[in-house]
Amino acid sequence: MLKNIELEIETIISKSKVPEDSIHSQNTREWVLKLKPEADTALQMAALGHDIERSIEERKIKRENFTDYNEFKKTHSQNSAAILQEILLNYDADQDFIDKVVHLVLLHEVGGTPEANILKYADSISFFDVNLPFYFQRNSERETAFRMKWGYKKLSQAAKSIVRNFSYDDVALKTLFNKIIS
Repeated sequence: MLKNIELEIETIISKSKVPEDSIHSQNTREWVLKLKPEADTALQMAALGHDIERSIEERKIKRENFTDYNEFKKTHSQNSAAILQEILLNYDADQDFIDKVVHLVLLHEVGGTPEANILKYADSISFFDVNLPFYFQRNSERETAFRMKWGYKKLSQAAKSIVRNFSYDDVALKTLFNKIIS
């Protein structure tokens, strides 16, 4: 059953119009396992599907509908959690498992529990690891700087140390990264 759920999540995310979403999904789970090698299946499933709503155009939360970035991210988390709950219910997953996955996805932007913090850090690290070059290509320098500051601020000191070691081929991005993060 878990493999089928995972496959459905991956299939949905693979249809995203954002090219890096599939890579980010997998990479977030990899970072969860690097930060917490004993992460249970619920935490790994939450990592895999934490941004699933971005892959479903008719259900996607649009940033332009929000003046407050944190409200946008909160609504994004709620929407992804609702979609994952629907998927898990379709497979008759154990209710405790469903509740845990949903709870973790609801908190993936803000943390608040030890496991939610791991997911938050893994998601933010993956943004710098995978998403940032794509994000920079699609957005202005000002927007990219805002997003880097926002994501970096969410990290623990240990996670910040990981991110500070990242490097980018694009000279303009590398310069901006060094200005913001260093």
